[in-house]
Amino acid sequence: MPRRSLSSLTARNPDGQRSRTEARSSRSWSAKVSGSASGSNGASRSKEWLAGTNVGVVFVGSVDQGLAGTIRRSVTDAGGHVVRTRALRVPLDPEAVDQALRGDPETRDLVGEDRRTRLGGTIARELVQGGQTPVLDRLSSVLVEEQLGLSKAPLDAVVVARPTRPQQGETEDFLTGLYSGLAAASVPSVGVEESSARPSAVPPFRAAGLATVDAVETTAGQIGLVFLLEGARAGSYGLGPDAVDGILPAAPLTAPGE
Repeated sequence: MPRRSLSSLTARNPDGQRSRTEARSSRSWSAKVSGSASGSNGASRSKEWLAGTNVGVVFVGSVDQGLAGTIRRSVTDAGGHVVRTRALRVPLDPEAVDQALRGDPETRDLVGEDRRTRLGGTIARELVQGGQTPVLDRLSSVLVEEQLGLSKAPLDAVVVARPTRPQQGETEDFLTGLYSGLAAASVPSVGVEESSARPSAVPPFRAAGLATVDAVETTAGQIGLVFLLEGARAGSYGLGPDAVDGILPAAPLTAPGE
């Protein structure tokens, strides 16, 4: 099958559904990009997409090991590095959070139910910027459920996943601030989920301004993630009903090696 253009891959049928032919074309094209169908030369090109890129991963709730493995493989196969992963405990324990914040004059202005969105935005900035992280440090025992990687380097891109159920109240406000803060960062930030996710996290991710990829366990999903982390046009991509921008984003303007 000849390679089709990205615009044709991401188009929809008139009834709003992707055809089987279109899905097969996407899989074929993705295999060529990833190198799995083009031998060692293709694999080498694939590895250059994220060369030298430091990626952070944020889980809302406990780490989903299968999803974490998919994200890590997608990044490393493209030449990038997952330099730190953080899993944030939800729902928030408001009393414990406020008690921890009151213990430091620099974090007291984040205390209170009406400041959860601001707290989430502050956490997002610290996650991306690296270096000194006074708020995360102060809340590590009550907010950080799991962490991997001690790098303090600034991130070049971020992946966020919410394998847990939707949250309400103060925790929902906190997550709104977290997602919006990541979306407002000067680096690509992408929300991801597997095709089996119920309910989908794509709507709140998209509402906060994050780029999204559903069905990230598929080849097309992994290629879409890599392209977005490299700086492709933000949007909602994948195979599910919330993938309003098609299956794949257009490739970044400058391909590896060019």
